[in-house]
Amino acid sequence: MATGSGLDAQVGFAAETVVGTAVTPTKFVEFQKESLAWKPTFVEPTGLRAGRKFKRAGRLVQSRRTVEGSLEIEWPTRGIGLLVAHMLGSSAVPSQIAATSAYKQIHVPGGFLGKSLTFQVGRPEPSSGVVRPHTYSGCKIKSWEFKLASDNVATLSLEIDGWDESTVTALATATYPAGAELFPFQAGTLKLGGIPATTGGELSVTDGVAVATVITELSIKGETPMATERYGIGQSGTKREQLENDFPTITGSLSAEFNRAELYDLMKNNTTFAFDFAMTGSPIPSGSGNNNFLSFIAPACKLKEAAPSVEGPDLVKMTSAFEAYDNEIDAPLQIKIVSADTAL
Repeated sequence: MATGSGLDAQVGFAAETVVGTAVTPTKFVEFQKESLAWKPTFVEPTGLRAGRKFKRAGRLVQSRRTVEGSLEIEWPTRGIGLLVAHMLGSSAVPSQIAATSAYKQIHVPGGFLGKSLTFQVGRPEPSSGVVRPHTYSGCKIKSWEFKLASDNVATLSLEIDGWDESTVTALATATYPAGAELFPFQAGTLKLGGIPATTGGELSVTDGVAVATVITELSIKGETPMATERYGIGQSGTKREQLENDFPTITGSLSAEFNRAELYDLMKNNTTFAFDFAMTGSPIPSGSGNNNFLSFIAPACKLKEAAPSVEGPDLVKMTSAFEAYDNEIDAPLQIKIVSADTAL
């Protein structure tokens, strides 16, 4: 039954075969909010004309167009793989774990050339109750941020850049992965240090030490600078494919109680350390002991900020900011997913 409110909204997406050519969404996620918007650029009339002091509507031109905006979701145990692949430029393919219903995805940074998504947002219209589709083509993920805060669940926010919008494409029928759950705060573990190694295409860390200090919030963010204004003659105001044009970065932060030896000294001594964060969810049905799982491993991190401050009688807190670097051996970041998803 239609409500005419956001309760009826939907977001779907799919990988495009040709960048900028919209396809029908096949994947859908539950979401908190979105702000995708079609934005035209106007060329304003500036010619002087006797007897007229206001700019004339007949000379206003829409010169070019773009799509910008964000999407915020709670990180699900299923149906997230395609977004992760486009966050990193990954070419991961799920592989079955033994003869079970559990599948593993290993995502590492790759190339973005020729990779794009179509997003479709279904926005309910209060006056009619109709869910109006807005379909955005040529979309690439410019940046993303994973967050986990105390007494909450893991979340993901995406910043998206696209080519164009259609409001005449039919609304796709939303379908969601069966049994998708969330990763709560208490499912997370964090180890620092240890020895990273890549075996069989998978990065792992041995001898990492579980953090002892109380960490109340964690953030991991990736940014891929792209040339997003590739407009040229003969393109009718539509951009060409967004291309990488600067160094990508992987950064993060930890909000914690003050601990000098465990965190502050890493910055003071310019120590290179491995970052190994994991979340273990519920068992996968027929998974032979495999659970829903998510991990972020960065083998060569530097702590760049870790200033504690006394702000009254309460516990002394500190916010630590780190950045992941290339150790010239392993991938600078690996996102591992174990789920029941047989495909991205």
